[in-house]
Amino acid sequence: MRQNKYGVPAMAAAAALMLSACSSSGDDESSGGDGGSGDKLTVGIKFDQPGLGLQKGSEYSGFDVDVAYYVADKLGYSQDQVEFVQSVTAQRETMLENGQADMIVATYTMSDARKEQIDFAGPYLVAGQSLLVAADDDSISGPDNLDGKKLCSVSGAVPAQRIKDEYASDVQLYEASTYSECVELLGNGTIDAVTTDDSILAGYAAVPEYDGKFKLVGEAFSEEPYGVGFPKGSDKCEPANEALTEMIDDGSWDQFLQDNLGDAYTPDASLNPPEVGGACS
Repeated sequence: MRQNKYGVPAMAAAAALMLSACSSSGDDESSGGDGGSGDKLTVGIKFDQPGLGLQKGSEYSGFDVDVAYYVADKLGYSQDQVEFVQSVTAQRETMLENGQADMIVATYTMSDARKEQIDFAGPYLVAGQSLLVAADDDSISGPDNLDGKKLCSVSGAVPAQRIKDEYASDVQLYEASTYSECVELLGNGTIDAVTTDDSILAGYAAVPEYDGKFKLVGEAFSEEPYGVGFPKGSDKCEPANEALTEMIDDGSWDQFLQDNLGDAYTPDASLNPPEVGGACS
């Protein structure tokens, strides 16, 4: 059983999380929007991104999960005080503003528009838009080769439209409800490529059931700095910046990437490890 940085087996940690969630049920004080008013820290993560944020039963795994545990530890929360909740992309700002999450670690790009609504610690990783194709497909080497091809991304997502607008006007866009669906369609040959952040695509490529079936192609063609989101004015933002800097300096950042994404993902060395600066109020 894989152990995390703190030596706690993942299943044991997950069990502790479930017990913590049950014991705190109905306690309104324990889930304040700025955290720390009770005995738990509610953290929003993705539940469906292999290698980044993935829920399987009562277990949670991924690079974002390890980052969340590391930051929580530096903020004074043990693993059994961390409660994970699902953080859907379109709801992340609302979750922080309404107190549904104390912090969010969910491939959360630090955009200018979002900085107006919430605070960010980070970045802790700079990803970039890329393409995932079948391992034996040599016809696609980047976004310029997609005219006439079928390209999948999630419904309403920006990446696929960016390719159509800027690189390949004749690409055929296919909208799916999740990236898991896109990858399944790629596996059975229904579509030719999937596009989103390279870190997310690498996570799918690293899943054992897809071993050797897919590859990332071309250079990343955007910059997506991932940050840890907090409610506006949170007193945890600056301490989280310090925690992320320490995580990079002490080697944990490299270890978390290797543990979760392995050789499937090599972040852009000109941007990573990133310089933590944050966007705290």
